[in-house]
Amino acid sequence: MTTELIPGVLLAGGLARRMGGGDKPMRRIGARTILERVIARLQPQCDGLILNANGDPARFAAFGLPVIADGVADFPGPLAGILAGLDWAAANRPDVEFVLSAAADCPFLPRDLVARLYGSLREHNAELAVAASSGQSHPVIGLWSVGLREELRHALVVKDVRKIDRWTARYRLSTVTWPIEPIDPFFNANTMDDIAEAERLAALDGG
Repeated sequence: MTTELIPGVLLAGGLARRMGGGDKPMRRIGARTILERVIARLQPQCDGLILNANGDPARFAAFGLPVIADGVADFPGPLAGILAGLDWAAANRPDVEFVLSAAADCPFLPRDLVARLYGSLREHNAELAVAASSGQSHPVIGLWSVGLREELRHALVVKDVRKIDRWTARYRLSTVTWPIEPIDPFFNANTMDDIAEAERLAALDGG
């Protein structure tokens, strides 16, 4: 298997309350939305992209991606989005062993994200791989085995496991670290101040 057979699920998350509501990935940095920037980073690395978002999928129609909602009721968390991506892959891409997850509000994701995560996972015989920078793990951004989806569903529905770290601790996990200079590739835009900072970083990143 190569990295070319890894689809990606973009986790659009909930309402951006710290930004006054709405979808965070639809906020603009310069001439492009955050989501456009995320798609541009990941499309060359992934064998197709899907968007995990709840509510009316029509608001994302312009991006031309399949939009899937959480399959677990009343669970507004990233693990539910990851599970939705694994379920989609099992139903639509039986050739796929792993799915990449990424936050849809991280506009500067690494261009070698999939290759390095997959390489580390294989090198260390891990079951899962997650990204890190500056001593901090970013478990929303990682590779997930489609074969573990029923175990994840059981953890969510029966065990009420909501924190990604609690779930990944059960498995052989590979953590891959990226440098933060000149830009932390996992910078995410949570507040209006972050949007202003993202404008500055985008200039460093070539616009």
